Amino acid sequence: MPLVEIRNLSKVFDLSESAFGSRRGQVRAVDDVSLDIHAGETLGLVGESGSGKSTLGRLMLRLIEPTSGAIQFEGKDLLAAGGSELRRLRRDMQIIFQDPFGSLDPRFRVEDVIAEPLIIHERLSKGARRQRVIELLHAVGLNESCCHCYPHEFSGGQRQRIGIARALALRPKFIVADEPASALDVSVGAQIVNLLQQLQREFGLTYLFISHSMPVVRYLATRIAVMYRGKIVEIGDAEQITQRPKDTYTSSLLAATLEIAV
Repeated sequence: MPLVEIRNLSKVFDLSESAFGSRRGQVRAVDDVSLDIHAGETLGLVGESGSGKSTLGRLMLRLIEPTSGAIQFEGKDLLAAGGSELRRLRRDMQIIFQDPFGSLDPRFRVEDVIAEPLIIHERLSKGARRQRVIELLHAVGLNESCCHCYPHEFSGGQRQRIGIARALALRPKFIVADEPASALDVSVGAQIVNLLQQLQREFGLTYLFISHSMPVVRYLATRIAVMYRGKIVEIGDAEQITQRPKDTYTSSLLAATLEIAV
C-alpha cells in the first residue's frame, strides 16, 4: 500500500476582478493529478515556476482544500478526516518551506520555534522538551547554543536547518520539501540537499521533494514526476526520466539545466 495516494486531484483558484473591470476568471493550478508515494522513497516533483508544484504539495498535506479528487494517507481518507483524527494525521505529515527567512517567526527564539509542535501535540515536561530540541539541533548540524537566539541572527542556510529541525520535531513519516534549497546560494543549497538525504536514512523519512532543477531532483529522488501547467506529463524512476525522457517538456527541462550540479 502506498504511504500517500492521490487520485484525480484538482485545484481551481478564482481570480479577483481587476481594477479595470475585467471579468473574473479561474486558474486550474492542479489538473486531475493521480500518483502514489511509497514509504521510504523520495518522489521528486519538477517543473518550471507556476506549474502547480507547490500547490500540489500543499494539497497533499491538506494545507489547502482541493476542488475535487481524493487523498489517502496510510489508507485513510485525508479529506474525510476532521477534529482529533486530522490532528493525529498531521503529526505524520510536515512541510519544509522554500523561504527560510519568511517561514520562521522572528518574535520567537529558536528553542520556541522548534518546540512549538511539541507543545501542541505532545505532553512533555519542560526539561524533556528542551532535550528534544537539543537533539533535533544536533541532527541538523547545529548545537544548543542556538536555543536562545532569534532567527535573524542566523544565515539563510542555518535558518533552513532550523526549519528542518522544526519539521522533524514530531518524528513524521512524510515530509513535503518545497524547494528548500532554491533561496540559498549553490554551495549552501547543496549542503541542505545532502542533509535531507542523511536525515532520510536516520529517521526513515519519505519525501516529496519539489524543485525546478532537474539535476538536484535527479541527485536526490528515487522517482521523478514532471509537472507542466497543472498536469503530470511524465513519471518514472530517476534514471529513466533523466536518461530516456518520453515527453518533450521533460527533454526541455533536462536541456535547460544540464550544466547545473549539486
